Amino acid sequence: MLTLAWLMLGFIGFTFSTGLGAVWTAVGSAVGAVLAWVILAKRFMKESKETGTLTLTTLIAANFNKNQKMIIYSTSFIIIIFFVLYIGGQIAGAGKTLYQILGTNSLLAMILCTVLIIILAFWGGFTSVVWTDMIQGVTMLIALTVIPILAFIKIYNNDLSISDTLTTYGGGMDSWTGGLTGAALGALLVNNFSNFFGYFGGQPQLSSRFMALKDKREARIGTITVIIWAVVSFVGAFLVGLTALTIYGQTGIADPETAMPIMIMDLTPPWLAGVFIGGIIAAIVTTADSQLLVVVSSVNEDIIHNGMGLTLTDKQLMRISRALVIIVGLAGFVFALTSESIIFDIVNWAWAGVGSTLSAVILLIFFWRKRFSSIGAVVAIIGGFIFTLFWFPSPLEEVLSARVLTFFVAGFFAIVFSLLFPDKETDN
Repeated sequence: MLTLAWLMLGFIGFTFSTGLGAVWTAVGSAVGAVLAWVILAKRFMKESKETGTLTLTTLIAANFNKNQKMIIYSTSFIIIIFFVLYIGGQIAGAGKTLYQILGTNSLLAMILCTVLIIILAFWGGFTSVVWTDMIQGVTMLIALTVIPILAFIKIYNNDLSISDTLTTYGGGMDSWTGGLTGAALGALLVNNFSNFFGYFGGQPQLSSRFMALKDKREARIGTITVIIWAVVSFVGAFLVGLTALTIYGQTGIADPETAMPIMIMDLTPPWLAGVFIGGIIAAIVTTADSQLLVVVSSVNEDIIHNGMGLTLTDKQLMRISRALVIIVGLAGFVFALTSESIIFDIVNWAWAGVGSTLSAVILLIFFWRKRFSSIGAVVAIIGGFIFTLFWFPSPLEEVLSARVLTFFVAGFFAIVFSLLFPDKETDN
């Protein structure tokens, strides 16, 4: 799924600001997550076992007999670049939450979060992330179920109305289509649905779950779990955004992305608020930690081992890994500190650059492998990266999102250059 900071803070803030039209973002994300498990989980498991690969980068490269190092270097590069944005988004999210709840200086809150991320990565590793993800996932599901119920009770007791509130603020907030028609409506639906395209194998932190599956039974359990999680979490987050707008009004919350922690503090007893807020912070920290570990594995496993062909001792790898943990953690902190972007935008940028680009490559590997060439893969990866880098910050992003366009641009480059520069039959 998308990051916890994006869901618990960013998406709720987006719903608070845009109204009913935000539902299509939830639908696109939920449908994408479920279909990824249904269609790709077993394929990833099978490919990982057959190729003996541990990371998404090496799995992509293993499907080609030519230009493997170019594929490894280009894929690792975009993962490292955009995952720093991911980590920065998580740090900013934790800082916002602690600032809102404790009144702590936001800089101090972000420093604390960065330290926790680095410590957990030092001594926890992948196993700790998986177990804490499960525990915090359950906590978040409970929070996203309880808070909307309590909010509806408050709305009822105070004779408030969600529909009246949305109508009052106007701007299409009371319409499932944003009050738009024609091409403008089409653009809104496509843009809000666009997270769908990044789920199809292009996110390393998600595909690693597929690759770690042991058998079909685990894949089936994972699929059922994701369906439950997707429905409850996105419906709950959507309702939190709408009820927060109804209770507090547009001027009642200075930063819409802090609506969830504010409602938790207002609507639940202190002990339960502590559990939920602690769960949010812990979930954000471990999500950032899992993203940091993806960067570390990209450098160690992909670049050093498979790209450069170096064989290092366990002690040397440990030293490099710990140095990377500190460097990447600090880089994420600097980005969170200097960026003026909101969490929703930060994560969406990274989602386009990594998820949409590599999803196009993965789908072609799984379903068009015989004609997909190594040059096509390299050009798709580099082309998707460059396109996202320039498109997302531009005003054109408001017209049509890079989360959609990057997927099709990367796919277009992959197909065209595969047809122009096919790998020789004897190389396959």
